[in-house]
Amino acid sequence: MKHPARLTALLYSCQRYADVAQREWPFVKDRLTQYALLMRLNKPIGIFLLLWPTLWALWIASEGHPNPLVLCVFIIGVVIMRSVGCVINDYADRELDAKVERTRSRPIPANTVTADEALAISAFLTSLAFLLVLLLNPLTVLLSIVALLLAATYPFMKRFTYLPQFYLGLAFSWAIPMAFAAQTDSIPQIAWLLVVATVLWAGAYDTMYAMVDREDDLKAGIKSTAILFDDVDRFIIGIIQVLMLVVLVIIGHQAQLGIAYYAGVGIAAALAGYQQYLIKDRKPERCFHAFLNNNWFGAAIFCGLFIHYQFGAS
Repeated sequence: MKHPARLTALLYSCQRYADVAQREWPFVKDRLTQYALLMRLNKPIGIFLLLWPTLWALWIASEGHPNPLVLCVFIIGVVIMRSVGCVINDYADRELDAKVERTRSRPIPANTVTADEALAISAFLTSLAFLLVLLLNPLTVLLSIVALLLAATYPFMKRFTYLPQFYLGLAFSWAIPMAFAAQTDSIPQIAWLLVVATVLWAGAYDTMYAMVDREDDLKAGIKSTAILFDDVDRFIIGIIQVLMLVVLVIIGHQAQLGIAYYAGVGIAAALAGYQQYLIKDRKPERCFHAFLNNNWFGAAIFCGLFIHYQFGAS
């Protein structure tokens, strides 16, 4: 008779926990939704802009055959670190965001997530990323410390310099030497060429992004390349885009890449031209569209690399 009694008690306990879970689920769902918004998981463009240079590096470093563990760690790491960057950025800008039309509805200025919650989420995600990188070699672990410092300090650059867009490029490109280190346990010259290309690319697309908020940023005292470049913004973005394309051609020559890669670079060049068309009148919505279009720019380069190593490399 003891076993049925224990079973009844167990079923009663399970029912109690189920009832509690049902009552608490709306609250839990709301918190998870707000945390996802804080991490910008609803806006994956930042993930892609960080992911593409990482994949470029992994494919060149491995000649088209990245180690599966390394590939998985970097893809997951990109999502986590982009989320960390967003949380730190919103924590640092919690007062400034309230002054900018596009950002005042973000969770912290909208008071749907507290600053303390943001710090806790940032610490949790950072710990998760560090545990992930421990699966890789010591050189990659060492480089990950620099990556974290770049992610943590980027949000404050807009207070001290008009060039935060290029600092973002450095933060986004740091996955490149990490990828080479993880795949080859070394950082060759071509890795730094990829870093240069990525810094230039971020400088161009993030200036387009900053053009959306230029008027609000001026009122709030936020610095950016869009403000620094002023009326010659399109011209300077064009120069940066050309320089990046030149570096990509140099990379192709140094890595002995074939026609598929250069076709990808050609498509990317056409997309850069289209972005220039979009920003010609400096309308915020079209500048934002030009920024988003850079996802296809990055994808074009990766497709060229993928096809080269899959079908064209000897």
